[in-house]
Amino acid sequence: MRRARVGRVDLIGGGPGPADLMTVRAYRLLMAADVVIADRLGPFEELRHELPPHVEIIDVGKRPGHHPVPQHEIDALLVDRALAGQRVVRLKGGDPFVLGRGGEEVLACEAAGVPVSVTPGVSSAISVPQSAGIPVTHRGVASAVHILNGHGDLTASAIASMSDPSVTTVILMGVASLPRLAASAVSHGVPGDIPVAIVENGHTERQRTIRSTLAQAAADADSAQVVNPAVIVIGEVARAGLLLPTPAMIAESMT
Repeated sequence: MRRARVGRVDLIGGGPGPADLMTVRAYRLLMAADVVIADRLGPFEELRHELPPHVEIIDVGKRPGHHPVPQHEIDALLVDRALAGQRVVRLKGGDPFVLGRGGEEVLACEAAGVPVSVTPGVSSAISVPQSAGIPVTHRGVASAVHILNGHGDLTASAIASMSDPSVTTVILMGVASLPRLAASAVSHGVPGDIPVAIVENGHTERQRTIRSTLAQAAADADSAQVVNPAVIVIGEVARAGLLLPTPAMIAESMT
């Protein structure tokens, strides 16, 4: 008897949102899929109409406080469809290995004997600050980057990084936890006047940037009614006018 053909799983990074920031390889794999298991963020809505009509689409996107498909069920979906002989694409926003739980999905596939590969994407930790004119490293200003999951607590290394003026701290998924994280940092001795930038809906027409300081950031975010998705940048690179002129600088240059 012939053994049933095993499919495969491709984890692909969709980048920060616009389809033209997706890699050529990721796009090619997406168009070759039998099944697409997609997150909420990334370029999927823009590309949905380009998929062949036979492609099955499964939405497993998480929203703040609403995770309709638990991770273990996503893992099982990937494995079951691949074992049924299908070519499965797991489309994620940003990069699969930057706070995307891609490693867990790789382990689930390997444990089941399913061929799996990962195609990197442009991480929102770097690209969203860039969209607001914020380089996460800049010669003479910052030489290192520390990326935090906003759902967790501040560790000793995170506090040390925030206290180091040569390090940029980038917080992903941190809008709801910003009051807690900022208060904890200040209470552990991190200077409250460190610049903070909150970049909301980066690389979209709804993008906006709220500039503040660590001590004031939570109040300013609340006043501006900041919502996800947003990336929080803490450090000297977040200071207004580092690369892009501020309105006040433009006005001054015209007088």
